[in-house]
Amino acid sequence: MRTARSGSSLAAVLTGIIVAPAAVALPGAADRGHSSGWRLVAEEDFDDPLHIDATPWTRDPQGRDSPWYIDAFGDDGEAWHAMSDPDFSAQLATVDVYRKRQAFGRDGWLTAEIAAVDKDRSGEPDSSPGLSTVDLPDGQRAARIEEPSWDAGVLIRSTDPLPERYRVEMTLRDIDFGGMRGGSFEYDGKYNGYQTDGTCKTSFPWTFNGALPGVARCDYHDVTKENGFYYLGILDHATPSPQGNPGIHFRRKVVMDGYYSHQSWSLKNGVCDPGTGRIHGVFDGTFNGVNAIFVRGDRMRSGINNIGNEYYFKTACGEFSGDEPFDDEGRYSGILTSTELRPELLPQAAYHFAVERDASGYTLEMGGPFRHGGPPGPITLRFRHDFVEDGRPIWHYNQAPDAYDGAFDRSLTHTGHSGTYTTEHAWPADSAYPDSFIIGDPHLNFYEGTAVVDDIRLYLPAT
Repeated sequence: MRTARSGSSLAAVLTGIIVAPAAVALPGAADRGHSSGWRLVAEEDFDDPLHIDATPWTRDPQGRDSPWYIDAFGDDGEAWHAMSDPDFSAQLATVDVYRKRQAFGRDGWLTAEIAAVDKDRSGEPDSSPGLSTVDLPDGQRAARIEEPSWDAGVLIRSTDPLPERYRVEMTLRDIDFGGMRGGSFEYDGKYNGYQTDGTCKTSFPWTFNGALPGVARCDYHDVTKENGFYYLGILDHATPSPQGNPGIHFRRKVVMDGYYSHQSWSLKNGVCDPGTGRIHGVFDGTFNGVNAIFVRGDRMRSGINNIGNEYYFKTACGEFSGDEPFDDEGRYSGILTSTELRPELLPQAAYHFAVERDASGYTLEMGGPFRHGGPPGPITLRFRHDFVEDGRPIWHYNQAPDAYDGAFDRSLTHTGHSGTYTTEHAWPADSAYPDSFIIGDPHLNFYEGTAVVDDIRLYLPAT
């Protein structure tokens, strides 16, 4: 569904954009929350040292009894076994997953979820991902997400589910999870953020169809043309943790992420220029984008086996559903990036991201010195979507059973190489889905790099 097209008038496309004049800094996080009718109830500025890296590793026992079990599409989920056993069981048995789960912040309101794969089952993870305190050049402290290998994941999440109405914020001070630097994917001995150490970096053993029969680890899909980072996302369950890549596509409500892909299927992705209201191809950008996504609850994305919902994009270039072209000529489709970061300005500069949930919908907000800014100086972009808007629902928006009547429930069949798995009720009546936020990398078989985050804050309505 296209409700606006590239080439719209500048006055029309600037709706929803707040422009900060060149001489005026964007307000601080506390000011943003206060001025928009929210009161601060929890914050973490990382001034006190973190001790999470000293937490011992725990081997994940897998299965339903695991503390990290999520659902049928988790690491050892029933769906993968149904679709691709005996191959999935055999391949999963060749690796162990080690984890850390550590609450931190005042009253433990935040939790670090860290995971790494042990590919040779030596009894310890193959890499050392972590979350630690770092000193910035301006004298402030922040938290460094360190993920030196793609077969690991690091998340900061809310320890408890979020309330019915809230605003959550974070500040990004640095990032190196791929994308171009100086016009090239090759820099600092890396390719698209991945270390070029000669080892194969593949998605083994999780694909959207389960395990691949008779395919060795190094012959799985090479992931190095795809890197990314979740600046801030809202999931539909209480205890998110890094898992195999496909499963999270079934669990997202709203997302602001970066997907720095130059795979062939990304050729038609588009990037919005908020300054002009026009869309250009992703290959004409820097691959450092921010995707503001409202996840559809009524459609699934084609080609990923009914394990991922369709996307709805609201941008300064218009509103678009991911299953239709973004322009009349059909040049752009798939993913529409809202704008692009300028990593070279960090950490001296900063970007902020926020999600608001009010009585009837979600608002996604991003601010900072984006590549496409129009007037000089940082800008703030805000996009809102009702829980159900023009008959289009946000996936699993209901936190309580009485907030939803089952109108969008359906059965979904997932087909693998040796069988099928059926999700009998993807969104039944009397269901309830808590909101939890994540920051970082939720994938155990994709993404590699570092990021520095600061000033994570939670607000409730002021009245």
